[in-house]
Amino acid sequence: MSAAAESSGERLQNVLSHAGVASRRHAAELIAAGRVTVDGLVVTEPGARFAPGACVKVDGRQIVGAERKRTVMLNKPAGVLSSMSDPFGGKTVADLVKTPERLVPVGRLDKDSEGLLLMSNDGALVNRLTHPRYEHEKTYVVRAAGRWSDDKLTVLRGPVTMPDGYVTRPVPVEVLRSQENNVHVLQFKLREGRKRQIRYTCSAAHLVVLSLKRVAVGGLRLPKDLAPGAWRDLTPEELALAGAL
Repeated sequence: MSAAAESSGERLQNVLSHAGVASRRHAAELIAAGRVTVDGLVVTEPGARFAPGACVKVDGRQIVGAERKRTVMLNKPAGVLSSMSDPFGGKTVADLVKTPERLVPVGRLDKDSEGLLLMSNDGALVNRLTHPRYEHEKTYVVRAAGRWSDDKLTVLRGPVTMPDGYVTRPVPVEVLRSQENNVHVLQFKLREGRKRQIRYTCSAAHLVVLSLKRVAVGGLRLPKDLAPGAWRDLTPEELALAGAL
């Protein structure tokens, strides 16, 4: 190990996270894969500590220094991927949010879904908002079509068996309003957030999802004046809410 290593220095995965390279989880994966060097030596232990003057590189590119921490909220439109790149050339959130800092999505929204998506280079915040153990409540408003009966609400509230066999926990579901042509506006509040959980749940109730929008993460709510595709920095009050989640 390099002579730059020291027990009191910062952990390597935190160095990458604070520099905006990746979330702490992804940074740990980069390190374990042997893609990170410190003073010319490959280091595969994410928790290794190094002095501030160490030369850290990822895939041969030197990490210049820590960026200022920045967190923004995006009103993600449907049809946009919650990722920084797409090998098939699809539109991603990186095409919408352009900042000097390298921000990464905090969690994800399905391509066909829309609404509140946070992006940040604050590794601690990203970890706190995405780690399954925290189970932050996320609120979704869903337009679904199909003939309605009271027993459908029982199905929607779960539990529901997912395609992989996982059985979801019951979730709070409310009917906000029913429109013409058997279209219903529903509100789901999820803590598990399994991939496409709401869509599979609606399918189990013989309902077709027309649109799915995330409107809140904990106490953070999507502003009504933030248009699809638009983004802005979190206010100090919103940052305090995010930090408390």
